Amino acid sequence: MLLSPEDKLRGIFIQKLNGKSEIKRALTAAAVDIEVTTDLVSKVLNRGSLDGGSMVAFFKWAIEQGKVFGNVDSYNIVLKGLGRRKFFDYMINLFGEMKEKGLNPNHETLFIFMDSYVKANRVSKALHMFKKLEEFGMEYDLESLKVMLRCLCNRSHVATASSWLHKMKEKVQFDCETYNILLCGFSKFGKVDEIKRVLKEMVEDGFDPDSLTFSYLLEGLGRAGRINDAIDMFMKLKEKKRCVLNVNLFNSMIFNFISIGDIDECLKYYNLMLNDNCEPNMNTYISIISAFLKSRRVSDAIEMFDEMIGRGMRPTTGTITLFIEFLCSYGPPHAAMMIYKKAKDAGCVISVNCYKILLMRLSRFGKCGMLLQVWDEMEEESGCFCDVEVYEYIINGLCNNGQLENAVIVMEECLKKGFCPSRLISAKLSNKLIASKKVEMAYKLFLKMKKGRHDENAQKYWRAKGWHF
Repeated sequence: MLLSPEDKLRGIFIQKLNGKSEIKRALTAAAVDIEVTTDLVSKVLNRGSLDGGSMVAFFKWAIEQGKVFGNVDSYNIVLKGLGRRKFFDYMINLFGEMKEKGLNPNHETLFIFMDSYVKANRVSKALHMFKKLEEFGMEYDLESLKVMLRCLCNRSHVATASSWLHKMKEKVQFDCETYNILLCGFSKFGKVDEIKRVLKEMVEDGFDPDSLTFSYLLEGLGRAGRINDAIDMFMKLKEKKRCVLNVNLFNSMIFNFISIGDIDECLKYYNLMLNDNCEPNMNTYISIISAFLKSRRVSDAIEMFDEMIGRGMRPTTGTITLFIEFLCSYGPPHAAMMIYKKAKDAGCVISVNCYKILLMRLSRFGKCGMLLQVWDEMEEESGCFCDVEVYEYIINGLCNNGQLENAVIVMEECLKKGFCPSRLISAKLSNKLIASKKVEMAYKLFLKMKKGRHDENAQKYWRAKGWHF
């Protein structure tokens, strides 16, 4: 079975080798034909299910081999991986090593620590760490306070963030962004009274609300179900010119109408934005296209997607996957293929998951030409790794279209790579071969599948024992 580079390196720790030196020798031997980069180290540490000790051992090996630099940015990679799995003891030990080496943590390090604690519902621990910033080699400055506020507000601990803002008032000089972070947190819950209170404090401290401030107020009104109040507020801002009507304000109104399912009113504010020579951003298009797809207005969604691409915006991999997943949840795959081709032509990166969704839909509808074309593009152009799931979709699609000989060829290729398709797919192909009076071909395939199933069971046994081949 072909393994990706990160799986190959991660697999060393499945072997349960004894001693650090033996692990390092195994890693060095495995990395002979692999280019170990910072990106690869990040994939090994942030994916899979390595324990804390294995993650630290791999990171130290990478530094010793000169694969990554032993700087703060490199330590942030492993700290982030440890934090996501709640290995806090290992995080503290690594932080101690950083101090011994004279490496001063930056604000990203602080964010990783605090966000890891807050995510694990250990808010008191995160705040305790913030109290002792000087022991961690950092100062009580405005940026550190913003990091703490973002961590708390992003994880819905807005009340705690608000109380800490008052505590830090005498220690740190605030700015407009400090209040905006808190306003953003309250706006997500539609707490209009709290938004107005913070806004009043902001003005009393001598800061004028900016466009972002008012956008949070509009969003808060919308989430509280006070759409009419949001409209009145927007029109007053426009008439009195209290602030520049930028994309944030228009987006707030667009999001508000999408949340109540009024897409036509949402498009009214989108057109108003264009008439005011205000350039839409990626969030504008993603929200409108998603709303079109949810209401099954596919042609409008594709038209809006074309407009987004025409403005030079390239959606992220996750966004493309989201759009194609919507389109593949209903109807034929024609519209999904249109989005896929337009995204590829625009230079967007297509994820493995997105390819699988497309292949699954094309397979179900028996679109063999498109199915094989997408498969070729997946392997040759994108360089994505094909697993057993991909082969199952190809075999199923060929079976549905009656191309049994080609399905057998793909099945044999799948078995050669060490994959063994599910019994459902195997039985489907065998039954169709027998129904087509190709009994000899079905029997030969049965023998190969029997051997493949035996090898798969043996491999499961090896891995259960901690052996990795």
